[in-house]
Amino acid sequence: MSESTEPAGTGGLTTGEVARRLGVAPTTVRTWDQRYGLGPDRHTGGRHRRWTPADVARLERMCALTATGIPPAEAARLARETPAPPPAPAAPPSAPPSAAAAPPSAPPSAPPRRAPAPAAAPASRAGSGLRLGDARQECKGIARAALRLDAAALDRLLLDAIREHGLVAAWTEVIVPTLQAVGRKWESSGERYVEVEHFLSWHVSGALRRAAPDTVPDRPGATVVLACVPGENHTLALEVLSAALAERGIPVRMFGGALPVESLLAAVRRTGPAAVALWAQSRATASRPLAQHVASMEWGVRGARRSPLVLTLGPGWSGRPAPGTARPHGLADAVQALEGLATR
Repeated sequence: MSESTEPAGTGGLTTGEVARRLGVAPTTVRTWDQRYGLGPDRHTGGRHRRWTPADVARLERMCALTATGIPPAEAARLARETPAPPPAPAAPPSAPPSAAAAPPSAPPSAPPRRAPAPAAAPASRAGSGLRLGDARQECKGIARAALRLDAAALDRLLLDAIREHGLVAAWTEVIVPTLQAVGRKWESSGERYVEVEHFLSWHVSGALRRAAPDTVPDRPGATVVLACVPGENHTLALEVLSAALAERGIPVRMFGGALPVESLLAAVRRTGPAAVALWAQSRATASRPLAQHVASMEWGVRGARRSPLVLTLGPGWSGRPAPGTARPHGLADAVQALEGLATR
């Protein structure tokens, strides 16, 4: 059973519940645990993790610190060392639930005032019903602009986030949580807000193109091929990877969505790339035989033949890895692996 689907009620939150509360991906929570020691203080049932309010408060401090631009390692150290704020005092048991909400100036005999609907929404909402947890303030602004279908404001906010935090951090900590929130809203609203999801995705794609530098000239043996597997049309993650690699001076050949098998193989033969990154959003499109075949391709003169490193990217490749391929954990790991390979 995965961490995000563990049964509740055994004390504490699951990793998936914590991720939703923070507005980040579950893999981000697990990475903070593994790299920086920000995991829960106790486990339940072997490998199952349960996060107490103190554990969650530590992660919330981590989010707040990274939002100010502090590097993750330093933010994690500060989050571990900073004591959690004391819990707010509870209302007296004899007081009715609404009494605590009454303003101090209201006379004791006055009936409690009902808060207007917007104020009654949880503090983790972006003023529009999108569950964003304690994500960055930028997430909330982007969500509002997307829901208003405000193209000018959305473009400005996306570009500001990329310029302030860099492509990788802006994607991981700002754009992805907002896309996930829009997706959850769509799934829970009877297919309403589909136009918001398409609108946001289109403007994210445009912002990535505008923020990326000019196309990097080819260097023999350093090019990276990016493509979605056949039948897969989700390209945003590859677009941000392409932009991040170009930002680092790595030549990229981007082939986008649903590249047919024959075309993919032809592109690899003609390019002779250092690496091939294949994106699959769902298990139905992820083809391990295809990934293994690409990894076994060779070119060059006899005695000095080369093969590409194949990276399987996206949730479709979860589970048993394809032999002879690499599976980075997130965008930052993929960029690091490809940067090291292409600069040898």
